[in-house]
Parts: sequence; C-alpha cells; structure tokens
Amino acid sequence: MFEIKGLSVNYGGIEAVRDISFTVEEGTIVTLIGANGAGKSTTLRTIAGLVKPRTGSISFMGENITGKDPSYIVGKGITLVPEGRKIFPDLTVMENLRIGAYLRSDSIEDDLEMVFSLFPRLRERSWQYGGTLSGGEQQMLAVGRALMSRPKLMMMDEPSLGLAPLIVRDIFSIIRRIKEEGVTILLVEQNANMALQVADMAYVMETGRITLSGPGNELIKDEAVKKAYLGK
Repeated sequence: MFEIKGLSVNYGGIEAVRDISFTVEEGTIVTLIGANGAGKSTTLRTIAGLVKPRTGSISFMGENITGKDPSYIVGKGITLVPEGRKIFPDLTVMENLRIGAYLRSDSIEDDLEMVFSLFPRLRERSWQYGGTLSGGEQQMLAVGRALMSRPKLMMMDEPSLGLAPLIVRDIFSIIRRIKEEGVTILLVEQNANMALQVADMAYVMETGRITLSGPGNELIKDEAVKKAYLGK
C-alpha cells in the first residue's frame, strides 16, 4: 500500500532522517518508536507533504507522491493527526469535524455518525468550543477530524502525549477499532509498550536511521528494546 525508499531529510545543515526505507501493508498498524529527535515526526511530516525530502521516494497505492502538496496528499487518502492535536480552539467540535471533510463534496452525515459512535463524548459536546475540552477529548477530536476525510492511511503523531494513563488506554483501544474499520495506521509513539502491543509491524529509529524492525509482538520481547524503551 505504501513504501518509502532511501528517504533523507535535512533541516538546514542537520540530517534529521538518513536513508530510511520501509513499507506499510494495507489493513495493518505500523509503528515507529524511538527517542526524541530520532526523526519519527519528521518522517510523518515529510509523507504529509509538509517537509520536502532531500533524497528518496514515497509511493502510495502505486503512485509516487514525493514532494506533493499537502492538499493533494490528503485527497489521495492520507491524513495526519499531528503531535499536540492542533485543533481549532475557537471553533466548536462540530465545526472542527466539518473542517476535516473540507475536500469532500459528498454527504458527510454517515461519517459524522461513525465518529460519534467511536467518541460518544464528542456527540455530547458537539456545540462546545474545542479549546474548552480536556486533553483527552481534544485528542479524540483530532482523530475524529482526520477520520472525516475518509482516509485510507491515517498517520498519528504521539497520540498519547500528555494524557492520563486511563485515557491512553482508551486512545489505543480506539486505534484498534479504527483498524477494524479498514483504515491502515502509521503510528509514531514514545509509549513504546502500548505501541508495540497494537502494532503488526514496528521500526526502531535512532538518530535518523532505522536500526531494528520486526513484528510488534516480537520486538516487545527483544532485550535491547526492553532496555532502551520499555524500562525493563
């Protein structure tokens, strides 16, 4: 479904991503784990068209989308749930959700219902301003907004960041349900334990490179991964 080959990205003179390659199979959850500054978020932002790569290629459903405009990439079926949520605080929940469907010309009512079934609290707060929601509710809104574009591939950047443990469990439960709805997920997450539990495939990034890869249920048992990322 999705493939990166030899991707390198520079910020000024700093090489943030160094010649990485990986694939994402349709209907799976793939996670990138690693420390701060490893290049995970830069990878997602490059896929989304927000950052231009220095070298390498990005292909989606057989089409080369390297360096394409973000709106073109969203139109092809790739959405990004950004780190820090980035909802519109002065718009209502409903308005935030409708913005997620801004490229669509068909009816969005079924999708609104799907989002509200995943996140009942958003239905209860549909006319509340986004900025008045709790952190967990804002994360739900960010995910719901991304779903409104009917993505084939949803990228999620640190969805558990700053959330209480109970809310984190809820968010990862929702990630599994989104996969069951047929959406492929590329997940960047510092909570390596939770990420590896849900991932079909995982890649470890260190200083811009992929240093280890394998099924999530295998990497979670890897001694080096345990020591570096699981605190064991």
